[in-house]
Amino acid sequence: MNEPGKGLPAAFVTALQSRFQPRQLLLDDADRWTYGYDNSRQHTLPDVVVTPESQEEVATLLALCHQHRVPLVVRGSGTGTAGAAVPLHHGVVLSTERLNRILRVDPDNRFMVVEPGVTNQQVQQAAAEYGFFWPPDPTSAAICTVGGNLACNAAGPRAVKYGTPRENVLGLRAVTADGRAFRTGTSTTKGVVGYDLTRLLIGSEGTLAVITEATLKLTPLAEAKRTLRSLYRDMGSAARAVSRIMAQPVTPCALEFMDGQALAMIRGYAGNALPETAGALLMIEVDGPAACIDGAALTVLEAARGEGCLEAVLAETPEEVAALWTLRKALSPALRTVAPKKINEDVVVPVSRIPALIEGIGELSRRFGITIVNFGHAGNGNIHVNLLIDPDDRQQMANAEGCLSELFDLVLHLEGTLSGEHGIGMVKRPYVARELDPVALELMQQLKRQFDPHGLLNPGKAIP
Repeated sequence: MNEPGKGLPAAFVTALQSRFQPRQLLLDDADRWTYGYDNSRQHTLPDVVVTPESQEEVATLLALCHQHRVPLVVRGSGTGTAGAAVPLHHGVVLSTERLNRILRVDPDNRFMVVEPGVTNQQVQQAAAEYGFFWPPDPTSAAICTVGGNLACNAAGPRAVKYGTPRENVLGLRAVTADGRAFRTGTSTTKGVVGYDLTRLLIGSEGTLAVITEATLKLTPLAEAKRTLRSLYRDMGSAARAVSRIMAQPVTPCALEFMDGQALAMIRGYAGNALPETAGALLMIEVDGPAACIDGAALTVLEAARGEGCLEAVLAETPEEVAALWTLRKALSPALRTVAPKKINEDVVVPVSRIPALIEGIGELSRRFGITIVNFGHAGNGNIHVNLLIDPDDRQQMANAEGCLSELFDLVLHLEGTLSGEHGIGMVKRPYVARELDPVALELMQQLKRQFDPHGLLNPGKAIP
C-alpha cells in the first residue's frame, strides 16, 4: 500500500494540515482505502482524502492542488459504474460527504438549493413536504448524491416524461481548477445571458470544475398514478408498442422493459407464472390529475395493445400494483445470484431501433458465448445491457472486451449513443472517439484545457 501522502509534495501536505481540521484529512491506509473505488470495482488508493465543509474550503483545496500540480477527483457515494470516481493518478480525493446541506427550499418559485453531498432521497423527502419532487430518480436514489447525479446526468425511469438533470437544474455554483468560485445559470426558468455553462458542467464527470451548490427545479407531485403491465410475443412487438405509446398525447412517467432472456431468468429464479411464449415485457406508469387519470391510463393501455401483445393489464388496487412490479423486482436478485460480477453497460438508441439492437445483441451473445440480459428505459431507448461473465476468468474477460467493442459499434450504426446515464469515466473512454465528430472532440479538448490547463481534475476520464 501507499504510505500516507506518498507521491505528494511535502509542502502540499503541510499546507493541507495547516488549512484543514484533522477530522477533514484522511491519511491512514484503512481510512483512504474505501475512497479508492466505485461501483465499477476498479480501485486505486488515493494519497489523501479531504472532506471540505464549504465552498471556500473547496476553493482553498483546489488552489493548493493547482499550485503544487496535484491531481484531484471528486467523490460522492461511489455508486457510479464507469469508474469516474476512481483516483487513477492517486493524489487527492475530495469527498462531498460534509457538503450535505439543503440550503433553501422555495416552493413559491419551485426550486431548491442544495450542496452536492445531499442524497437524491433527501431531496425527494424535503420536496415532498411542500408537494413537489425532483424528477431524476436513479435506482440508487437512497444513497446516491446530487453531485453524482449531476456528474453523470443520471436520470432514471422518470426521464421519459420529466427529463434528465440537465432539464431540471436552474443553476450551479462551482470552483475552477485554480480555485476560483463562480456561478452559472439563474433562479428562473428562463434566461439566455451568456453561454449555458450549467448544462456544460452537468455530465462532465468533474473534469471541468467542482460543483459546490445546485439550484434544482422542482415539479408538483401528481395527484394520482396508475400502473400497467403488458407482455409481448417478441421484442419487435414490444418496440412497436413503445412507439405507439410515445406517439399519443399521454406521456407515461415510466416505461420500462425486459427482454426474453430476462423473463427466462425470472421464471427460473422466482417461479413467476409467465407464458412460455412471452419474449418481452413492458411496465408502464401514468401520472396526472385524479379527475382524468383513469382515462389517461386507458388511452395508454389501448396503445400498448396490438399485434404481438399477449396480455395487457391495468392494476386496480395497491395490491395489484405490487403484484405487477414483482416480476421487475425479481430481476436484480436473480442477476446477483447468477452473476454477482456482471458487466452492466447502458446504451441508447432511437426507440424504433430497439428491435435491431436486441437482435444484434443476441447475435453477439451467440458468437462470443456470453449470456446477455437486457432491460431498461424503453420510452427513451436507454437499454441496460448486462453481460453475465466472471471477471476473474481471463478467457471470459477477453470475450467480453471483444463483445463490448462490437456492441458499441452496433449502437453507433443504429444512430445511438454509448451512454445514457452511467457516464464515460475510465471504462468507456477508449470508445468515445468512435462517437464524437473529430472537430467536436477537438473543441471539447480545448474546453478541457481552458477550464483545467494542467489536467488536474479527474485525469484519465471522459474525454480522450
